[in-house]
Amino acid sequence: MKRTFDELVQLMTKLRGPDGCPWDRKQTLPSLKPFIIEESYEVVDAIDRDDRPGLCEELGDFLLQAVFVAEVTRAEGSFDIYDSVTAIHEKLVRRHPHVFGDVEARDAEQVLVNWEKLKNEERKAENKSVLAGVPQSLPALLKAARLTEKAARVGFDWRRTSDVFSKIQEEIAELQEAVDSGDETQIHDEIGDLLFTIANIARKLNVNAEEALQSTNRKFRRRFESMEASVREEGKNLDQLSLEQMDALWDKAKAAERG
Repeated sequence: MKRTFDELVQLMTKLRGPDGCPWDRKQTLPSLKPFIIEESYEVVDAIDRDDRPGLCEELGDFLLQAVFVAEVTRAEGSFDIYDSVTAIHEKLVRRHPHVFGDVEARDAEQVLVNWEKLKNEERKAENKSVLAGVPQSLPALLKAARLTEKAARVGFDWRRTSDVFSKIQEEIAELQEAVDSGDETQIHDEIGDLLFTIANIARKLNVNAEEALQSTNRKFRRRFESMEASVREEGKNLDQLSLEQMDALWDKAKAAERG
């Protein structure tokens, strides 16, 4: 039997009520933050695995977090989940004038241009920065891409991709100088500058830097675990091998992946 959204809201109200669950009643907005982040990543993981049953379940968990947060704010008298539904409904209608109004959008790129123009008008009315919509809690690499994407939409960007490559070389040279000087604060800053610039080259090439790095992380893990498996077959551990022997195993794992 399928349940409705209203039933979920009522269930959450019950769980947070006087006769509900002590743990649920104890939760606050700050205490819910880790669960919101975790459930977001679990939705993404299910998408990456192309796991439809898993995605169905994770979306439910994700939806619960929204209902949970809104029940906390409803109880304190701020707003309820239906206020949030109303807000996003009105925003979507307002920002899709090519669907609900007389504005034309020939393609997806034009839609983005129109969307950003509308957001800029809203920000101006509220005296907000162009960067105001980028959450502080985003992972650093993703945040770098989003910050510069926002800036680029108002014209603050490198004109050519080749210019970013030049900037990367400049940042590498500055990092080397910092390392040579032994200045730990400067090294910290220069590594940040280099990573920030790499996030920009990814954006210029239409690559999601966060996803690209996650893909490389998964690749590294697969190959490293393949090395471990090979060594275990010989009754050894990796720390018993020389670096040259481990490099050979790494090359073997790479070759196996490439078929």
